[in-house]
Amino acid sequence: MTEIAVPGRTRRTSGRSATGRPIGQRSGDRGTGRHLASSYTDLTRRVREEGLLGRTLGFYLLLSAGLILALGGAIAGLLVLGDSWWQLVIAAVLGVIFSQFGFLGHEAAHRQIFTTGKTNDRVGQLLGTALAGISHSWWTNKHSRHHANPNRIGKDPDIEGEALAFYEAKAERRRGLSALIARKQGYLFFPMLTLEGINLHFASVRFLLSRASPAKSRWLELGLITGRFLLYLGLLFWVLPMGLALAFLGVQLAVVGIYLGATFAPNHKGMPIIPADTKLDFLRRQVLTSRNIKGRLWPTVLMGGLNYQIEHHLFPSMPRPHLARARQLVKAHCEDLGVPYTEVSLLRSYGTVISYLNRVGLTSRDPFVCPVASRLGRD
Repeated sequence: MTEIAVPGRTRRTSGRSATGRPIGQRSGDRGTGRHLASSYTDLTRRVREEGLLGRTLGFYLLLSAGLILALGGAIAGLLVLGDSWWQLVIAAVLGVIFSQFGFLGHEAAHRQIFTTGKTNDRVGQLLGTALAGISHSWWTNKHSRHHANPNRIGKDPDIEGEALAFYEAKAERRRGLSALIARKQGYLFFPMLTLEGINLHFASVRFLLSRASPAKSRWLELGLITGRFLLYLGLLFWVLPMGLALAFLGVQLAVVGIYLGATFAPNHKGMPIIPADTKLDFLRRQVLTSRNIKGRLWPTVLMGGLNYQIEHHLFPSMPRPHLARARQLVKAHCEDLGVPYTEVSLLRSYGTVISYLNRVGLTSRDPFVCPVASRLGRD
């Protein structure tokens, strides 16, 4: 048994986090686990009674219409400006619009918009794939695994990427240039996000082309992505000279990467990591690994509702307009149970993410130290 530190309290557990902030189930804590499971049932009942799981179709129709109008305005601006470096402003605006369509695709994947799965899938393919260029099937597959096991080693694909080390055991395996990058990865995080837009498109296509892919609408989505890029690139190179068109595309992709990355990063990065063999009830698994962003209107608009990350993880199908009320219920519920509820400002969350990544990265081996000499020095 080991001592563990959870924000606001110390517990004993059979598991230990790789970050120094481990969480887990105490060996004699089964009764508590049943109590928390029962309390989550009570919380769900309260949420249902208040109608917070009901659909808000009008909200999503208005939002979609507004974004489509904004997209039309950006295209009109592209055509009117012609050969001008002011086009890069249009590129940045398009990056924001495509990211907002990505938020809607994310909500469709969670069944937040319509009651039926088929309708949500079709809307997700239209908004997320045809307009944002991100495979609905790839995102649904990857994101469902994340929601089932947030921040769990070996289970959450969001902490298993190769570009950054999100927990110490992964950093310790880094060698050479990879280890050198890991040691400063917190400072490199936001600059690296400029490439995330390209990565999202690449990962989507790679998933759809893979024979092992479980995608049910493989050819439809490949057709939508191909058609989108042919139309988009064709328009850019028809209106703009090649150099400006490439700069336009680079700015638009960089804005998408920074915007989406900066929205998703505060949600879990720097929160406790769950060891692969540690058991946790659903409520603590979702609440302890998630972080909310303070504020109501502007963070909700800016982050597509993901500022209410705790409530989103507890009730993934809850429409965006109901998350603010759910926060009041969930926060009070967690306080009654003594379960830590994390909520910070957006800027503070970024500071936490940067310091956390640097701290994890420092555990990577010095790339200029000889492994044999290191072992001899310890003997």
